Amino acid sequence: MNAIQTYISNYDEAVQDKLNAIYHLTQSLAPSATERICMGIPTFDLNGQWFIHFSANKNHIGFYPQPDAVENFAPKLTDYTCTKGSIHFPLSDPLPMDLIQEIIEYRLAHQ
Repeated sequence: MNAIQTYISNYDEAVQDKLNAIYHLTQSLAPSATERICMGIPTFDLNGQWFIHFSANKNHIGFYPQPDAVENFAPKLTDYTCTKGSIHFPLSDPLPMDLIQEIIEYRLAHQ
């Protein structure tokens, strides 16, 4: 079990499912990315630079795709709480996997 899988295993099954969905999608779209825990949360690095972070929080899954991605996707993020560099997906809702995929693909094109 790697560090990210260990992080994910610390949560209940419903949260694990959401974290695993982001983890496996990122792995499949960016297979050359390296994985690590940075600042206490799962991180993918690509070409020696930070690429994507994600985390479990009390009421949401935090997805951290860089500020330019959050800004670029702002029109599609109106249903979510966002900060300069993060998107909060409520635990009570299904993850918008198509949107997450679009954001990861955007990051790949702009890395």
